[in-house]
Order: sequence, then structure tokens, then C-alpha cells
Amino acid sequence: MLTVLAWLCSSMLLSVSGGKLPEAEVEIDVLHRPFLCHRKTKYGDMLLVHHELYFENGTMLYTSRTDGDRHAMWFTLGIMEVLKGWDKGLQDMCSGEKRKLVVPPALAYGKEGKGKIPPESTLTFVVELLNIKNGPRSHESFQEMDINDDWRLSMEEVSVYLRKEFERHGYPPNDTLHENMVKDIFNKEDANKDGFISSREFTYKHDEL
Repeated sequence: MLTVLAWLCSSMLLSVSGGKLPEAEVEIDVLHRPFLCHRKTKYGDMLLVHHELYFENGTMLYTSRTDGDRHAMWFTLGIMEVLKGWDKGLQDMCSGEKRKLVVPPALAYGKEGKGKIPPESTLTFVVELLNIKNGPRSHESFQEMDINDDWRLSMEEVSVYLRKEFERHGYPPNDTLHENMVKDIFNKEDANKDGFISSREFTYKHDEL
């Protein structure tokens, strides 16, 4: 369900609550970009990454290549599964690309900190993207949204679902934002431009699209 919410919110998710979410920005430095890029990351995608974490003074705290289980990690972009700074800083990224992200405290661990990370820490991540996969879009999720059971989603059905999800996640109602989000969703997902998102358009995604 979280992946569906990421799909619904698309690039507007981070501006949702009228000031509730931080306006801080991530400093992005592209260290390497492959010559050919067949697909770029977007919210809802599952990403496989290796990463390194540094304090602001340059001290390394963690590297996935040698610490822990030494495996790259999968996560879903756009649902704050790791950090808000990652959701902002890893959009439009190609497989094989490497980026350095300087993430301010508001988009990292904030006033609380975490483990060895002190409160109000600015963190630097070096992230290498190894693979991109489509995030799951379940048949059950489609049925929940398809109020009249006609196997396609209208703008009104998506709008109703959005309002419920915003309420569930504690965001205040915002009619103008909801309307703009619905338009943005249909712009990207209504492939045949018939004013509806079919079950196929919702469920099946292809790298070449």
C-alpha cells in the first residue's frame, strides 16, 4: 500500500502538508553517469544501491560494501523508507550512476539523531545505483480504488483514495493540492488519454515506457 501511495503522490509528495514537511534541499553531485541511460528512477520504483555514509568532517561511518552483511540494499523510492533526503536526492537517476548527497538534518535524522549519529547532523552519502525495478502494484490495491468495479479508475475515484490516504497518514486536507495531484497522475499514467486509468495501465509497467 505504501508503494501505491508513492505512485499517487509522484513528485508532489514532498510538498504535501503546506509547510509540515521540511523545505530543506539536498546538495547533489553526480560523480559518475553512464553514457547510455535507458531508464531513470521515479517515485514508486524499487532501487538496489550500495552506499557510504560520512559525517560532515569527512569521517566515514558506514559502507555497505564492507560493513554489515556486505550486500547492496533494496528500497522503494518516495515513501521515506530510508531518508527524506534519499527520496529527494535519488530521483531521475540512471542505473550505474553514482551520486554524492549532502543531506541537511531536516532531511536526515533531525533533532533526535540515531545511534552513532548525533542530533542536527549534516550527513554525506555516496550512493551507487545498481538496478531499478518496478514497484509492486497489487490487484487488491486496484480493487480498493475502483469504487464502481468497472476495472478502470476515474479522476473522482483517485481523488477519493487520495483523501483517505492523506487522512490515514496525518496530512491535512488540501483541495487544490489534491486536484493538481490527480491531474499529474493522469498525465503520467493514462497512457491512451481516455480519461481513465485501466487495470493494465495501473498494474503493468514496462521499462521502455
